[in-house]
Amino acid sequence: MWTITELIKKKRDGQPLTEEDIKHFIAAVVSNENGYNSITESQIGAMLMSIFLNGMNDRETSILTQEIAYSGKKFEWPAEWKELLVDKHSTGGVGDKISNVLVPALAACGLKIPMISGRSLDITGGTLDKLESIPGFSVSCSPKQVKQCLEEAGCCIVGQTEEIVPADRILYKIRDLTATVNSVPLVIASIVSKKLAEGISALVFDVKIGRGALLKEEKEARHLAEELVIACSINHMKTTAFLTSMDAPIGKMIGNSLEIVEALECLKGSRTSEDLLELVEGLGGELLLLTRKVTSRKEGEAMIRQVLGDGSALEKFRKMMVLQGVASDLARKLCAHDVDPRELLPSAQHVTRLYYQGNSGYVENIEALNLAQVWREEASRDRCLNCSAGVELLTCIGRRIEKGEPWAVIHHEQDYLNESQLSRLEDALRVVPDKVSRPSRIIDVITSEKLSPKMK
Repeated sequence: MWTITELIKKKRDGQPLTEEDIKHFIAAVVSNENGYNSITESQIGAMLMSIFLNGMNDRETSILTQEIAYSGKKFEWPAEWKELLVDKHSTGGVGDKISNVLVPALAACGLKIPMISGRSLDITGGTLDKLESIPGFSVSCSPKQVKQCLEEAGCCIVGQTEEIVPADRILYKIRDLTATVNSVPLVIASIVSKKLAEGISALVFDVKIGRGALLKEEKEARHLAEELVIACSINHMKTTAFLTSMDAPIGKMIGNSLEIVEALECLKGSRTSEDLLELVEGLGGELLLLTRKVTSRKEGEAMIRQVLGDGSALEKFRKMMVLQGVASDLARKLCAHDVDPRELLPSAQHVTRLYYQGNSGYVENIEALNLAQVWREEASRDRCLNCSAGVELLTCIGRRIEKGEPWAVIHHEQDYLNESQLSRLEDALRVVPDKVSRPSRIIDVITSEKLSPKMK
């Protein structure tokens, strides 16, 4: 049996780790948390840095993913659910409220979605933080509670628990401390291990590219997307990765409670942002295709449109809220067509309207990074996440705008916005004289079939 020091040396010198090596390492990581002290945090950090510097081949990454996935409990489901269990993962972007619309829509189409989601990271908002802006909503659910949610609503959105993939929780903490978060094998193992533990049969990735995303360049985003698809395919999970644009924010709302408002508007069938619908329908249509509910993605997109329009997706969201702790009366009111959800969700003390001061023209872009930076400052004051802070856009790409027209509303707790914030907000709006059209959010779609030569 290798010692931990010998394993570190092996990877430090660029040699591939065997299945036995990786099993030994992950077992030591988990047993250490249970008080057996078979490995130190310094040794874990040294191994992570060795992986960061020397990488891993596909086989190593696959084994690491499997060992992390099965380091704790795994969800167990009824046999008849096997082909219905699906999920979606996003690398994060500004205004990304897709999960809060897509998950109940998929449930309304007959699928089961046990989504384990995350919190805010850097400039990107977290799905869990957004849901927790709904009074009473709990993202801490036991496996038994998750199963009940799937039985009664068809879906849930929860956080990672102590019992599920404990190795990932330990490794992520040390990755953060050792600046190894961006290692592609470690990113893949972290993401895919949680999906394997969910016991799902199909998965779509939304890998975002641009100034408002964690991945700025298409080359690095494409590499990650391809490796994610390969890792899932090796682990017998049907998978597709979408490369999507993230220079401009998704939809018209940025901020936790504001994004819940927009998600509810979309679920109520109200007129909503075209780019939000494009992504919800595209990702949803692909999952319906992967599970053979439909014979083409376009047919799947039409099915998603239908459940958003007929109220069945909204009803799934209402049930999910109640099952995850929201009072039934509040959930009913939030889903009522004649009630403005803003009146029931946390709201900021102050709002500032921004007026366009340039020449008349057409909106070419709205810089997501600028808006996210201001939102983040307002949401994180006093080291406490403020779910009511945010930005509401009154215009969109392709729309004509006149001088003096309001284009955004800033929701904030402080009495005023400072000069730096106002300057960044003013610079966010890019207007050109000639008419422009809204570009598609979807840059490319990567399937296992496209990558089959790389997997041989």
